[in-house]
Parts: sequence; C-alpha cells; structure tokens
Amino acid sequence: MISTSNISLSFGGRKLFDEVNVKFTPGNCYGLIGANGAGKSTFFKILSKEIEPNTGEVIIPGNMRLSALKQDHYAYDQYPVITTVLMGNDKLYKIMQEKDALYAKPDFSEEDGLRASDLETQFAELNGWEAESDAGKMLADLGIPEESHQKLMSEMTGGEKVKVLLAQALFGKPDILLLDEPTNHLDIYAIKWLEEFLLNFENTVIVISHDRYFLNKVCTHMADIDYSKITTFTGNYDFWRQASELNQRLLADQNKKSADKAEELKSFIARFSANASKSRQASSRQKQLEKLTFTDMPASSRRQPFVGFDIKREIGNDVLTVENISKTVNGEPILKNISFSVRKGDKIALLGRNDLAKTVLLDILAGEVSADSGKYAWGITTSMNYFPTDNSKYFSGDENTLVEWLRQYSHDKDESFLRGFLGKMLFSGNDAMKKPTVLSGGERVRCMFSKMMLSGANVLLLDGPTAHLDLESISAVNEGVKRFKGNVIFTSHDHEFIQTVANRIIEIGENGIVYDNHVTYEEYIEQKRVRH
Repeated sequence: MISTSNISLSFGGRKLFDEVNVKFTPGNCYGLIGANGAGKSTFFKILSKEIEPNTGEVIIPGNMRLSALKQDHYAYDQYPVITTVLMGNDKLYKIMQEKDALYAKPDFSEEDGLRASDLETQFAELNGWEAESDAGKMLADLGIPEESHQKLMSEMTGGEKVKVLLAQALFGKPDILLLDEPTNHLDIYAIKWLEEFLLNFENTVIVISHDRYFLNKVCTHMADIDYSKITTFTGNYDFWRQASELNQRLLADQNKKSADKAEELKSFIARFSANASKSRQASSRQKQLEKLTFTDMPASSRRQPFVGFDIKREIGNDVLTVENISKTVNGEPILKNISFSVRKGDKIALLGRNDLAKTVLLDILAGEVSADSGKYAWGITTSMNYFPTDNSKYFSGDENTLVEWLRQYSHDKDESFLRGFLGKMLFSGNDAMKKPTVLSGGERVRCMFSKMMLSGANVLLLDGPTAHLDLESISAVNEGVKRFKGNVIFTSHDHEFIQTVANRIIEIGENGIVYDNHVTYEEYIEQKRVRH
C-alpha cells in the first residue's frame, strides 16, 4: 500500500496540490487522470520521492518495493539489455554485483566466505536463480528476441528501448508500480501483453495514460486530480466519465430534489456494477458502488471542447486513386509501390511499425511533399483538409491574437463569428486574444481543429489527431470524426479512436501495403493474432 498525508506543492505561485490525502491499496489498478497541466507526472515524482513536496509526506511500508517506468531512454546506454532489466530490482542487482565481486577476489578470505553465504541466502530469497530467465522471457514476450538480450542499450532503437525500460519496471514483482504513459510507442502485440500482465498483477498499480481503451481494460479505480485535490472512485474510466457527466447535469438542475438526483445516479451505478473488469474483485466493488451517492462526486473544473465538421459539398463515389507511390528519405526507402483506391464512405486507418512512412504518405497526398515516383489523383468532387503531425509552420506568422490567426482561414471575417469557433475549442474571453506563438502543444491542436471546422472539406487527412490532448479533448475529437459524413484517412495509436472511426485498415510494411481490408480495428487485431 502507498498513501499520502497532507501533500501540498506550489510552482511559481500556482498551487498544484493542496493537502492531498489519498490511499492506493494492493490488488487495485488506479488510473491517474486530470486535465493537461494538472500535475499527473509531478505527482508520480512525489510518490517516487524524486520531488519533495512543500508539506506532507508519502507513506510506504519499509518492506515494500516501488518501481517506476523510466522516461530517460539514454540512461542505460552503457549496459546490456538483460542487465538493464535486472537493474529494475535494485536490491537483487546489488546483491548480484557484490557476489560477483567477492568471487572474483584472488585472496578470498574466511570473512568473504561468510559474507558470500549470507548473500547467497538473500539471493535465493529474492528468486535470484530464476531472475535472468524471467527477465529474458519478459523481453521475449514484449518482442525483444533472445539474440538482442546481450546487446548494449545504445544499439537498440527508440521503440526497443521503450520495451526494455517497461520490462525493467515490471521485473521482480514490485509491490507498487508507477507507469507513466506505458503504451506510448508500443506495438499492438506488446500492448496486449501489458494489458494481460496488469490484469493478473496482484499488487498496487498507478498508471497515467491517454489511451481510454487501455484505462478501461486494466483499471479498477480512477484517481482524479481536480481543484488541487485527488479523489479516488471505484470503476474504470468510462464509468468515471459517464457518472461524472451525469452528476454534472444533476448538480446543474437545482429544481430536482436531492433524492431524485441520488436515485438516478444509483440506478446508473447498478447498471455498471455487473461489468467488473477483474472478476475476483467484483463482489467488493459491488459493495462500494452500492454505497456511492451523488454527493461523493464533486463538481468538476474540466471543460470539454466541441468538435464537429460540416461538409459544403457532397462527395462522389471516386475519392482518391494512388498508384505505385515510392519515396526515399535521407537515403532510406520509406514508401515502396504504394497503391490503393478510396471510395465514398471509407474511413481508413493507416497502420504500420514505421510512423515516418505513414506521415510521409499523408504529406504526399496533402501536396506538402512530392513522391519520387508514382502518382495520385483526387476525385473532382473532393475538397481536402490536412491535420499534420508537425503544425509549427501554421503558428510562425505575425498574428497578434488567435482571432487574427483564425480569420485568415475563414470566409466570414466577423470577430464574433470567429470567437464562436474558438469558443468551441475552449478559447473564450481573453483566451481568444492570446498570441499564437505562445500556445502549448495541446492549444495548437485545438486551434488546428477550429481551422478545420471552418473549411467545410469532405475529406480529412489526420496524422495523429489526438496527440498532446487531454482525455476530454480526445473524446471530443473522437466523437467529431466519428460523426463526420465525409471520408477520413488517418493515423493514430489510440485503440478506441481507431476502433470507433475506421471501417477500413491499411497496413504499410517495408515493401508496400501488406494488409488492406474493410474491417474494424479489433477484427484486424484478431486476424493478425491468428496469422501469428
């Protein structure tokens, strides 16, 4: 178990946490959620004692081991892969080092023998004899083959390092596990393995993730950062979100009696309680849910943007034809003989291990980059709008306000009209007068969606549209693209986004398109699993 007592922390005059008292108990997986800037990663650093709070303390029983997913991908470059994983259990690794040093001594004394005997006992108690094989199996399960286990970390790719550091965090059955965005840069197989690992993990897990499917799959509780406090709720992310939205509506309706409010929320909870994500905890969760009332869920400071795309012209049947497009970047072949056609109604998810290949293809189709060979043709009824993964060029002008910035993309130049679109993206009042050059990554993304909503395009090209967004904004973008009546070609690492938007999957491999079918994302995953 890990808990906090009266944790407070301020940065630059802003109070991030105010007397936070929260308890995380064994057997549960807590999803730590909150708006961008709420302090999720900072709270992790407090829990792992990387940061000292202004007041209060973190309480961890002395015999418990805490393990956290490391974010520095270069910290272990001088170590072999297998050693890096073993270092996840610091106590065991130090025993192994001391043992090796003792046995290597040319003048091995009686005192050394006694110490070695003591170390061997500790080594056996920590499951040391199986440690290397356990670490190797974990690496193999994550997709790092045995021939790579003795390589130096500096020889591994960025994606491989992510997997090794994840194995390091999970190694040795830690009592408390902190995972900050663990699914970032993982392939679908590694994500599925991690989901199963956490579902079977018996100790305490606290995880930060913007992947709603992942949170729903693995979490038994939500820990919500709001108003500088942290409140825990029983249930996965969808339950928390729906209950929170329902509670907000009920709190807003002051004409209803409290009993009516409680009864409606109680009815909702009763429907949810049959859907426990961990069957062994279903009974205790049911009891907790039955005790929960509307007063347990305070009003939230969060706001959700609105994303909606109206098309100005109905699209015809012939949308796009792509023939044998190839492209080399910095001497490396990125795209090879890419050919496909798009028909009315297609919402295509581009998948593949190489993110650059997907980005380059969208850049070519958007007219931003030229192909080395091959060609493409848009249908005569199409109008296209592009959301690039790198939007910096759109914010390098000399516009003084967001209103001025958006005006250049609008036929209607009226300020109140433009403020309306910015307001949908949560830029209301003085926020609409911000300089475009000072925006955060998430604010830039929301501005790009304001621009796209004005376009009236019937084809959207979206390269990672949910990057930099908080969970509320991701849900809004997801709903807006799902409702869109035109065609979409997009990339994403968000399981729920792909599953709910795409009706066709195209996978790009080293030698071209290796998969193209009108299926859902989960059908695609199942087909890939069968083939493997």
